[in-house]
Amino acid sequence: MAMARRDGSGDREPPAERRRRNPARQAESRTPPTRSSPEKGRKPERARQEHASDDDKGQAQAQHSLKAAQVARLAVRQVHELTGRQPEGVTSLERSERGWVVGVEVVESRRVPDTADILAVYEAELDDDGDLVSYRRVDRYARGRGNER
Repeated sequence: MAMARRDGSGDREPPAERRRRNPARQAESRTPPTRSSPEKGRKPERARQEHASDDDKGQAQAQHSLKAAQVARLAVRQVHELTGRQPEGVTSLERSERGWVVGVEVVESRRVPDTADILAVYEAELDDDGDLVSYRRVDRYARGRGNER
């Protein structure tokens, strides 16, 4: 059914105009086209390629199974357990040949006011499985004076 324009010119209205005024047509225009399913028992080429890349990812994850954020949390927990001191945060994180090296800042001594607290940075070395290999205190300083070391 052809609709006349409001200006009376009698020309057909463009489809975009019809959709704008007819909400039912808007919904139809937003639905994505359906894809036909592949034949039973056969994987489409794209699925085969995705499966192959998943295998590659699995092998890479076997070599590097922990993500950086997980390693940082493990290092913070282990430094806290070993030192008994409250961690402030992670100051550095880097991948090494043998695993990960994480810098964890802790409060060595609480003072009043807290701007006089003594802080320390411990460097924790973790292997690829997240197990602690070594740790050592590499720096100690008053809060707010870290750049004056």
